[in-house]
Amino acid sequence: MIKPWDTFFKEKMIKIFSDKKTILDIGGGLRTVNSKGNRLDEKNAWLEEYIKKVDYKVLDKVANYHPDIVGDVQKLNLPDNSVDAIICIAVLEHVEEPQQAVREMFRVLRPGGYCYIYVPFLFYFHPMKDYYNDFYRFTYDGVKYMTNQFKEVEIQNVRGAFATVVNLLPIFSKRTGFFDWLDIFFGKISSRQTSGYSIFCVK
Repeated sequence: MIKPWDTFFKEKMIKIFSDKKTILDIGGGLRTVNSKGNRLDEKNAWLEEYIKKVDYKVLDKVANYHPDIVGDVQKLNLPDNSVDAIICIAVLEHVEEPQQAVREMFRVLRPGGYCYIYVPFLFYFHPMKDYYNDFYRFTYDGVKYMTNQFKEVEIQNVRGAFATVVNLLPIFSKRTGFFDWLDIFFGKISSRQTSGYSIFCVK
């Protein structure tokens, strides 16, 4: 089945990499460059051709995984209005002050710049020892408030209600296909009881 959150991700990535030239991936969440992250995500391999055509840099708070820039999203060592686009996937739950992090991303984006964020809502606890803690979860209302300084904001839930519940169980984690169909059948595919939110913002 074609999942609306997968379509949203692909459409927004193509828009970012087609429209913009300097792209900062905070936390390396795209995981398409094996030398700049803690693991490779094969499902995003299609982005490699796009990445070759832009100035794509990964920022992480530790040097262990060889990012281009070592830095803290809560205090970016970058000038105002200096980046065309920012990608920040599954990072904000791991920082102490996520609203400050969003303010920093807004600050360094050029006017008209794009920001793609993913945050979890109903999602299992997932710190990584000696790398990051797991502090927060984000509701739909919280996402709207956190991004209210942007002039345009689109929000897409990730998973419907049934798939979200079973994704919390270790035996089903990330293997929710049958339950996605149940969400469609029962009209729960766009539920606010969701695993998380993908957000596309324009400054």
